[in-house]
Amino acid sequence: MRSKLLILAIILLCVLSFSTTIKMYHVTDYHSHAIPFYSEGQHGFGGIARIITYLREKSVDESTLVFCGGDMINLGTPAWSDKFHAIELPWFNNIFDAMAFGNHDSEYGPEDFQVVWRQLTYPILGGNVLDANGSPVFEYLGKRYLVFEVEGKRIGVFALAGSDYSGLVKPAARPVEGATFGDFMVTATEIVEEMKAEEVDLIVFIGHAEYEETLEMARKVEGIDLIFGTHSHLKIPLTKIDGTDTYFISPYQYGTYVSEVVVYFGADGKKSISGSLVPMDSSLPEDPIVAGKVERLQSELESDPAFAYLFEWIGEVETELSVANVNTGESVLGNFVMDVIREASGADVALSTSSSFRASIAPGSIVYEDLKNALPYVNIIYVYEVKGDTLEKILNHSISQSGTGFFSQVSGVRFVISNGKATAVEVQADTECPDSFEPLNLEKTYLVATTNYQGLFAPGYKDLFAGLKYTDTGLDVQKLVKEYMQNNSPVRAALDGRIIK
Repeated sequence: MRSKLLILAIILLCVLSFSTTIKMYHVTDYHSHAIPFYSEGQHGFGGIARIITYLREKSVDESTLVFCGGDMINLGTPAWSDKFHAIELPWFNNIFDAMAFGNHDSEYGPEDFQVVWRQLTYPILGGNVLDANGSPVFEYLGKRYLVFEVEGKRIGVFALAGSDYSGLVKPAARPVEGATFGDFMVTATEIVEEMKAEEVDLIVFIGHAEYEETLEMARKVEGIDLIFGTHSHLKIPLTKIDGTDTYFISPYQYGTYVSEVVVYFGADGKKSISGSLVPMDSSLPEDPIVAGKVERLQSELESDPAFAYLFEWIGEVETELSVANVNTGESVLGNFVMDVIREASGADVALSTSSSFRASIAPGSIVYEDLKNALPYVNIIYVYEVKGDTLEKILNHSISQSGTGFFSQVSGVRFVISNGKATAVEVQADTECPDSFEPLNLEKTYLVATTNYQGLFAPGYKDLFAGLKYTDTGLDVQKLVKEYMQNNSPVRAALDGRIIK
């Protein structure tokens, strides 16, 4: 009996000796949120001192890799970014193993980017980011990707600029002068094939592209084991992409969460992937040195005459203006802002992509910076003349984008989502009477307010709005909402059933 137990123990020991476990951590779309912030109904999420403490502790383990998905800065909002640019990036030296180039990361111009890049001990990846001669900007030993040797396993890691970069990233805000962006899918295919030829054990994508594009990549480019989601600011737990062997996980935004993924390589050569989202909430410690540095810099920012106005009171919020469900249905913040837009523009209907709404606003006194964090982009209101049948198509397109930043928040219209379509659509009949609605008339022409982004650039919508007569109102959504708050505090909003699922 003892001999049998000994044999079993030896067999188990042999199996364990040939198995390997590797952990990976990923944070993305930090956007210069250096101080802890309000999210998901509570204060104290994130903050650079907390994120660094958590990731530094993980990075010392030799069986662990730590990645950044890009968009570490953000021109315009928050003010920290404009004051200090990418000051935090070197703080992650000896913590990050690699970072994806995000569309915001060179917004202060190529010279500024080059200065920061030279300070980093970790590589930046972006396989289809090309210089003026068409050569890769981010290349290491002739490769557009990296292979990490971890616990005897070869981990292939790559990143790409999403297909929207050419429109999003202005020529003056690119990493090198004259930079262009190569084809996303072609480059992904090439890089994955090159890594396969190197016989890597795992292929990982760390960013930086829209959710839908990364799903398409997983379905078209065979061999990608894991995608760390970026760019779309989505909170998605680890899941296997339908029709593929690829896993996907996305940690929301600003350092609210960190993705943790564990890859187990069995002695039989098979691998299994598990993971979760780790909340960076107030239960986690902050590095006292980093926290002190942030406190001093924040004080310097708020006392700077160029930025002081951003920290002045603009109003009171009676109820939380939440972004919960903003990508799938009505949200409190969406309802509030869209009602303000519709009233100010004199439109019958108003709509805006949910990507315009980035953060909830906590109850209580708020300053302009709080509003800018919730609505960070400069969006100008256009009012289009839209026939009812086209409005119906616009609503149906919005529904088809459910779960992404291209779903629309609305005002002046209500409907039921059924079988992927807008049904029982009603339009507000009297702007002075909020409860007066009438069925959508397919032949009637309605005034529809939207953002210049949605009307001119947003995929799908720009085709539906193309050729329609419109008026540029010149109204900036952010400033409009600020003035409304100043004149109508305390403000409040609620869900009212305008979008029923």
